[in-house]
Amino acid sequence: MKQVLAIGEWSRKDHFHFFKSFEEPFFGIVAEVDVTHAYQLAKKEGFSFFLWYLHVSLKAANLIESFRYRIEDESVIVYDKINASPTINRPDGTFGFSYMEYLDDFKTFQQHAKQEIERVQKGSGLELTASNANIIHYSSLPWIRFTSISHARSFAFKDCIPKISFGKIVEEQHKKKMPVSIHLHHALADGYHAGQFLNQFQNLLNEK
Repeated sequence: MKQVLAIGEWSRKDHFHFFKSFEEPFFGIVAEVDVTHAYQLAKKEGFSFFLWYLHVSLKAANLIESFRYRIEDESVIVYDKINASPTINRPDGTFGFSYMEYLDDFKTFQQHAKQEIERVQKGSGLELTASNANIIHYSSLPWIRFTSISHARSFAFKDCIPKISFGKIVEEQHKKKMPVSIHLHHALADGYHAGQFLNQFQNLLNEK
């Protein structure tokens, strides 16, 4: 389900009109989150840690309204739910795109997500299946503790979908830290909203 945002009543209407005409309207930030508790929980319960933090990040994104905004024609659409389109690595070094519906119950989400991972890993090519707008583009670079990141983009394609990337987990002083990159369309969100997401993500990672 989705609804149209009343732009004329929106406190960010001037920001929207200013940034939506930019050739490169995306901005990006990188921060580290503490995954110590989440990692231990996943190992204790036998969860896939990747799917655990992916699910937690989706839950956080769905709680931040601006992460559910999309531009369609000249309107801003608010989706009720946002799903995931993560890249899935293959043994041959390539990757494919996947589609994973956000389900509130993690065990059900994990069950469906594992089936999707298996499907993509058995395939070849990019697997461009998620063409709908109510997704977040996810990627994972577990080999790199990055401090910045950029994304390949076609400026001719009017993209407004958030992009979230996860990096290599590093242990320091008995704490496990993971870099997270967030790229958002500036007509729809600001650094304030990226900060809201990171705070929500960290709080959910810490939950018992």
